[in-house]
Amino acid sequence: MNSKRILASALFALLTAPFAASAQDEASSPFSWNITGVSDYVWRGVSQTDENPTAQAGFTYTSPVGIYAGAWASGVDFGDGDPDYELDYFVGYNVDLNETVNFDILLNRYTYPGASELNFNELIAKTTFAEDYSVTLAYSNDFGGSETDAFYINGAASYGLPQDYSLDFSVGRSFFEREYSENYLDWSVGVSKSFGAVSASLAYVGVDGNGRDIYGELASSRVVLTLNVGM
Repeated sequence: MNSKRILASALFALLTAPFAASAQDEASSPFSWNITGVSDYVWRGVSQTDENPTAQAGFTYTSPVGIYAGAWASGVDFGDGDPDYELDYFVGYNVDLNETVNFDILLNRYTYPGASELNFNELIAKTTFAEDYSVTLAYSNDFGGSETDAFYINGAASYGLPQDYSLDFSVGRSFFEREYSENYLDWSVGVSKSFGAVSASLAYVGVDGNGRDIYGELASSRVVLTLNVGM
């Protein structure tokens, strides 16, 4: 497969591989789950479903000390043949460093049944400040099964609006070895709202010129609708 297809096959709304919540109270269940419908599975600015909708689901167990493990799945479409879905496994640790700073680190294993040559691991660290601001750093030494080092850094912010809406911003940059791919920038701006266990978001996402040159229509700017239910 060419480098564009390998990259497209590996692409995770970082905000796609799920981060567990902070350690739960003893009275609450250590298990959590979510089911999501998206108008397009976009990961780091690039469609993973050929610009089509899909379903996603995740399950996490969190121990009282903040160690957690789980799995997450989504439909994908990289063209003819396999894979038809992505199945991720992850283990991590989440801790409140103080009243305003939370730290989360996880090892995520991306797998693509029927196309195991695309499987790879990624180490992802996320620091959240005052609940509304975050910085994420990710590293893989085998991005998309290519034996290539790759880094990703992302900054995100969320601002409260009337009627319990929030305005969400995100900007990230992917870094690759030069012989593998050009670096590129992705961004997102959206509005979200929660209704108890149900949440909805509408975001406008895109990439810079390098990203469009690499991925073509899969990286064109678009509006993405997400509906989520979980506990």
